[in-house]
Amino acid sequence: MTAPDTTGPVRFPPPLIYVAFLFAGWGLGALIDEPSVGLPTDVRRGLAFALIILGLLLEMAALTRFRRLGTPSEPWKATTALATDGLYAFSRNPIYVGFALIYLGFATAMDSWAALAMVLPCMVVVDRFVVLREEAYLSAKFGADWDAYRSRVRRWL
Repeated sequence: MTAPDTTGPVRFPPPLIYVAFLFAGWGLGALIDEPSVGLPTDVRRGLAFALIILGLLLEMAALTRFRRLGTPSEPWKATTALATDGLYAFSRNPIYVGFALIYLGFATAMDSWAALAMVLPCMVVVDRFVVLREEAYLSAKFGADWDAYRSRVRRWL
């Protein structure tokens, strides 16, 4: 008799990866005395606000889908169902896309080129150390259902 599946594939909360890269970029920018992004303050604030709101809306929609399925959204907890509709019909990772939009919003608000540039290495780390682990876990857990879903829906956008 095997023990029930009680843990997911990821041990480190992904939002902390985004926060770490955001502050690393902001700190680097302060260290090198980077120039301003160059947008007027009102435009920059409006853009930042729009990105953050869009990211939060994506997050809420994705988390609502998990709640309706009765499966945890935290990747360190065992998944009980495969989300394949709603936002998940367009992206296998709408939560991480939402995090990236929120990140870009805060980097824009900080007026930091370095923080904006750090989103790319952040996404590579999330992809390699979070998403690939999650996908291997989902493949092992859901088999053909996962494979069919993966074949028709893009990883990101």
